[in-house]
Amino acid sequence: MQGLMQDVPLTLDRIFGRAESLWSTKRLSTATPSGVARTTYGEWAARTRRLGGVLDDLGISADGRVATFAWNSSRHLELYFAAPCTGRVLHTLNIRLFAEQVTYIVNHAEDEVIFVDRSLLPILWPLIDDCKTVRHVVVMDDTQGKPDVPPLPTDSRIADYEELLAAAAPHPFGVVTDEYRAASMCYTSGTTGDPKGVVYSHRSVVLHSMAAALSDVLGIREADVILPVVPMFHANAWGLCQAAVMAGAEMVLPGADLTPPGICKLILGEGITVAAGVPTIWMGVRPLLAGQPHRLRTLICGGSAVPKALSEAFRHEVGLPILQAWGMTETSPIATVCAVRSERASASEDELADLRATQGLPAPLVDLRITEPDTGEALPWDGETSGEVQVRGPWIARQYYNDERGAASFTSDGWLATGDVAVVSPDGYVRLVDRTKDLIKSGGEWISSVELENHLMAHPDIVEAAVIAVPSDRWMERPLACVVVKPGASMTSEEVIGWLEPLVAKWWLPEAVEFIDEVPKTSVGKFSKKDLRDRFSDRRVP
Repeated sequence: MQGLMQDVPLTLDRIFGRAESLWSTKRLSTATPSGVARTTYGEWAARTRRLGGVLDDLGISADGRVATFAWNSSRHLELYFAAPCTGRVLHTLNIRLFAEQVTYIVNHAEDEVIFVDRSLLPILWPLIDDCKTVRHVVVMDDTQGKPDVPPLPTDSRIADYEELLAAAAPHPFGVVTDEYRAASMCYTSGTTGDPKGVVYSHRSVVLHSMAAALSDVLGIREADVILPVVPMFHANAWGLCQAAVMAGAEMVLPGADLTPPGICKLILGEGITVAAGVPTIWMGVRPLLAGQPHRLRTLICGGSAVPKALSEAFRHEVGLPILQAWGMTETSPIATVCAVRSERASASEDELADLRATQGLPAPLVDLRITEPDTGEALPWDGETSGEVQVRGPWIARQYYNDERGAASFTSDGWLATGDVAVVSPDGYVRLVDRTKDLIKSGGEWISSVELENHLMAHPDIVEAAVIAVPSDRWMERPLACVVVKPGASMTSEEVIGWLEPLVAKWWLPEAVEFIDEVPKTSVGKFSKKDLRDRFSDRRVP
């Protein structure tokens, strides 16, 4: 027997149409060099429809890839909907990748047009002749208020965004009837080899947006004012842009100024209720926000494990702990969120702090298991046994775009093998202990670099810490701690090891400590242990 419900496809133009009809007076704001520029959902919707007409005028093919090379702005949000609502595929390019990686990605995706912020054109333009399929470069001028802006190159491929928009007719949308049609794509950051493409469907984006609105996920709602510090080129800004448009939440988009003072100014001045970014962002913002009156109800943090000390510092100094979420480009990205179960709410503050340092519970519709990496055997949720995290669900990738290398990332029974190693408590809390490639195997036993890092960064004089494996003649591998000390403070290796001694097993203690100026970061703000391994490749211990 079949159900008797209407078969209405889950497409992004339904989210767009709801915002257009219900939220036309709600504000969208963008930080610019000359101040905060404001518009409304109604004005944004009209511009987005005309942008759909621009894509027709440029002759972009029916499922053509529409690339962006841009900061977070209301113009970028126009592209987020104009491309998929006309049947094309939005392709956000990571502005922080190496030139060779950007060129590879553009050619692999076969982008036909790139929309670029003028402030970023000097990075992109030298690569254009190597981008074989790009026929148009549309420049969005974000330099108002900046002195000494260089003139645009004289080239027939270059067009001005606002001029194209003024000349275009509005697009009716409604052309996408297949919810499985591609809506957008994003490439992994490519820390090991060329990046791999993840293609999101209209259905997956709509379902992910609905999940983000659930109270035990991100709880995005109409009354919110959302600040996505996480870039719009990083896993769709964690889905916040589509979820905000669906809910009718106001958004403040930070533009190019991602400095702690710039972010703090927006949080306080714009009445932000929900903000999202990686740990390194919140490390810088915390001392500026401490003790200040604000409207924040949720600080979302992802991208890498949140140190317990950082979350607790926010709880004490700002009045709310960090809400940790975990996922990856391949999971759209929400896979788990650390909501506190009602049975756990009466726990002590110390216990709650430990709980909030986990990656949390699997989101609704996301299945999660841990397995033995070598055999694939499913492992128990007992809070002690560690294994590789594997996930499946309606917004989880099933393969990479046109890339045979990705086969190893997907199991024969259809799960995504994430490469993250975790333990799971009996009631479902996931605690990442490492990446499979970052685990340290010493004398046949595993050491979690993440756990060592969290303990190190709990020291009041340690700003950042990353732990890597170095070869050992006796033990195979031993941990090396790379430590950044707070300005004005000083520490010795003996003091670092002494801090760890009561916190971890003796055989976990780092074999050596290196004091460095800064932990290198990846293009999305994560610690780059690959760079550290390269830097200390000649280190060997007994």
